[in-house]
Amino acid sequence: MPALLLGSIGVLAETSDIQRRAFNQAFAEAGLDWQWDRAEYARLLTQSGGRDRIARYAETRGETVDATALHARKSTFFRAALERGLPLRPGVADTIAEARTKGWRLAFVTSTSAANVDAILKATHLGRETFQLVTTAADATASKPAPDIYVHALLQLETLPQNAIAVEDNPDGLRAAQAAGIPCIAFPGELHTASTFTGATDRLERLSLPHDLKVA
Repeated sequence: MPALLLGSIGVLAETSDIQRRAFNQAFAEAGLDWQWDRAEYARLLTQSGGRDRIARYAETRGETVDATALHARKSTFFRAALERGLPLRPGVADTIAEARTKGWRLAFVTSTSAANVDAILKATHLGRETFQLVTTAADATASKPAPDIYVHALLQLETLPQNAIAVEDNPDGLRAAQAAGIPCIAFPGELHTASTFTGATDRLERLSLPHDLKVA
């Protein structure tokens, strides 16, 4: 039985600008004169990990901050913004419905926090019961682009890599899937439209279920 692995919160809904504004709220609350505009944030997104992103940015400015605390506050602001609800990205609802109808295993393979996972599922009106597997940061020792979270998903689903297809909205997610041996569709988020997704099986603006996956 094939498996569809939706690989990040940004695959389900467009969240990049919401996250950018949440970072800026956390910076302002902490009294920092940092203000990330869309161009700056898109540049910073070339590397994953919000806490690490804060730490690296502080280092470039010669400043010392508590990156963990700042990231925690950013996450709080982000989840508060999600309470207003979010639409699913184009094609996501239809793809999920088709996968379920055809009996595909369906997983949400993210390495964000459990609180963020619950917030995005609530915002998009998707329940955990939509998926056979929902992962969080607790399920992997290393974040993407390390393959840990995908390896964990394959083990939990008892699925071979060649029997699965991943969907990722960012290059680090793509590399994580590839490192686990899983073919991956690029579904770029709005701040990754200029990114290169080397080796992706397809690049879509509207998500759809692949019909050429051969199950071993």
